[in-house]
Amino acid sequence: MSDESSGVSITVLLPAGRLPLDLMQAAHGLAEKHGFGIYLSLTQNIRLINVPESAVEAVKTDLAALGAEFKGPGKFPLPRICVGKPHCNLGLVDTEAMSRKIMDRFGSRPMTKAKFKISLTACPVGCAWTKNTDISILANRAGYVVYAGGKGGPFPQIARRIKQKATEEEVLEILDTLVEFHDRKTKTKQRMFKLLKDPEFPYPEV
Repeated sequence: MSDESSGVSITVLLPAGRLPLDLMQAAHGLAEKHGFGIYLSLTQNIRLINVPESAVEAVKTDLAALGAEFKGPGKFPLPRICVGKPHCNLGLVDTEAMSRKIMDRFGSRPMTKAKFKISLTACPVGCAWTKNTDISILANRAGYVVYAGGKGGPFPQIARRIKQKATEEEVLEILDTLVEFHDRKTKTKQRMFKLLKDPEFPYPEV
């Protein structure tokens, strides 16, 4: 939330970066009606900016009626993905389908602790910031490669490679282990890279 003079920000979550047309139309109409802006965030969501405080509940109610969910504490992070197969000629996997499998398994998890992000990319080019994300999943012709502990920001960290030639089910099991480890080892929000040196970190570098 920003200061009163510039209104309030509302982040609408978009699984796999897909923006439903009815939601896009409704957001456009509400922006015109209430005089706020729409920002396409780097995390593949839309952020409604400068929403008048008097309109916040009405905006949320209208969008929620179309199935919109909003960013909030404790929610499992939506994977940031590249467009993937079949929309990119380099894509080896359907990233939308894989993202859906991740959220089907973890999306209802209660009170996931901040602060970590997940990225998923369909080829070794790594357009979804692979190696610079807390948990990164990269597809190649041998399966999936999984990385942990990357981050961006003013002091970027390159992630540790912890698994090669993984299947989809192995990726989901690794995610489960890492999320539980992060939850057990953190009291407040914390990036995964700070846990790499923990003697109990569950995966060696490979």
